[in-house]
Parts: sequence; structure tokens; C-alpha cells
Amino acid sequence: MKVIFGIGRVRGIRGAVAALGIFDGLHRGHLKILKAAVKRAKQIHAKSVVVTFNPHPQSEFNLYSLDHRINWLRKIGIDICVVIRFTRSFSRIPARAFIEKVLLKKLRPRCIFVGENFTFGRGGRGCPVLLKRYADRHHFSVKVIPIYKLKGRAVSSTYIRRLIADGDLFEAARLLGRPVSILGSVIKGSSLAQGLGFPTANIRAHHEVLPPAGVYLVKVNFPNRTFKGLCYLGSKPTLKKRMVRNLSALKGQRVHIEVHLLGFKGNLYGRDLEIQFIRKIREEKKFSGLKLLAAQIKKDIRRVKSRN
Repeated sequence: MKVIFGIGRVRGIRGAVAALGIFDGLHRGHLKILKAAVKRAKQIHAKSVVVTFNPHPQSEFNLYSLDHRINWLRKIGIDICVVIRFTRSFSRIPARAFIEKVLLKKLRPRCIFVGENFTFGRGGRGCPVLLKRYADRHHFSVKVIPIYKLKGRAVSSTYIRRLIADGDLFEAARLLGRPVSILGSVIKGSSLAQGLGFPTANIRAHHEVLPPAGVYLVKVNFPNRTFKGLCYLGSKPTLKKRMVRNLSALKGQRVHIEVHLLGFKGNLYGRDLEIQFIRKIREEKKFSGLKLLAAQIKKDIRRVKSRN
């Protein structure tokens, strides 16, 4: 998949099938739009193009960061992803100007896919109806995908964010269509966990919504392999007085995130990992000493190894 940052860098895209939206989290509703676009593009032998926006227009913590979204768009089979930087000046562009200067001038699409509740342009005044008004005059079609519902409730990124923050991973996964996950970079930590005999990867999350503090059974995805693991999120209450050195990389992060991978040997520094949260093992707890903490971690690992 080709990724183009900035509409000004778009060259040579003509007659494509385009899907428009933020697609935060790529939940079941988003997937319906995107898969329909990919299917149509294949039918007419055209390129499938996603036009998305970054950062989030509502200044929300993302379900998926931009890199996370791009990874999943690639898996879905999108040919080209155009990332438009969402700035204050861009937010003031009238809806008609967006259609004329961005969609028609740069993309010249053959077909556009949008969700029923998609809005664009200054004040969110643009909508699928306005797109359809331009479609007939400029020889493209507009496919509006109805809001996706499960058990009568609309699937939305806002609702899924709330579920994750509240710790309802099962319901969030049901709406996403896959386990809740975050993308994070492996950074230098304090090495205290390794000193206890349990090497961990310290993670800086990519501005994504996190589950509540605690210890979780996780799966960590590599390009060609998946590892089962144990993930800790929290404030490290047992180690607070000892955490003096090597923590500069963690400053500014609300919670500490560490992952212990079962059966993995190697160096992960600098890599991005996708961590899927399967279920919560236990709550965060302050121990009176490192020996008790180490004993508990051993129990946690045994418990994780026993789970499928």
C-alpha cells in the first residue's frame, strides 16, 4: 500500500474508488465501508483509495494511532492511503471547496464510499447528500453505507473508547470485530523487571486509549509470528522509590506499560509492537517487597501459560 502525506503530493490518481473518513479503530462499521470499496475497485479494475485525517478532528485519544490505522488498512487490501493533516486552517475550508479542490481536482474519483453519518467541511456542513449533488455533474457515483448496528445499538468509536476506558474488553472487542489492541514503541526502561528475572519490553503507546491499570493476558503481533504474553499497565506502586535512573524515556506518559513475551529471545528496542488485550488477569497491587512482587509475577506467568 502506498501512503501519501498531504493532498498536495497526490499525483496521477484518476478514476479510483475512494473511501472517506477518519476510520478510528477500524471497527465493524468502518470495515463494512472499506471492504465494500475494495470489492468495487476490484470489480472495475481501479485503485482503492482511503482519504483520512490526522490528528483526530475532535482532539480525542485515538482507538488507533495513524500508524496503527495504516497497518490495518494495508491488511484490508487498500491500494493507496492519503493522509490529510487536520489543522485549524483546513477545518475552515467550506464543504464545497473540499469537494472541488480535493476530491475532484486531486482524485477525480469514479466512486466514493462514505458512512451515513460522514460530515466534512467548515462546521461539518458537508454530507453525503451534498456529495450526490456533485456526483451527477462530475460523473462519479456515491455509495452511502448505513450506520452499522449490533443488537440495535450503533457501533461508534466514541462508545468503544468508553468501553475500553471502563475495562469492558469483551464488549469493545465485539464491536471492533477483533481484540482491543494498542500500538506502541519499545523504549529504554529502568531494567528493574529484568533484575527480578522477568525481562520486559517497556512500551510508549501511540496516543491511544488504554484499558484500566492491571495485569493482562495479551498476544503480541510480529510480522510473521504471534507471541503470548503478560502486559502490565499502571503506576508501579511497589517500585516508586526505587525508580530513579533510566526513566527519562517514560516521562510524560500517564501510565507505565511493560510486556513480558513468553518464549521470546532478542532485542526489541526501537520496534513497534501491536499488543492485543485478551483478558484481565488481576488488578494492580502494591507489594511490601520485591520478593513478593517476583513471586506474584511467577504466578501470573503460570496462569498465562495455562490459558489458550
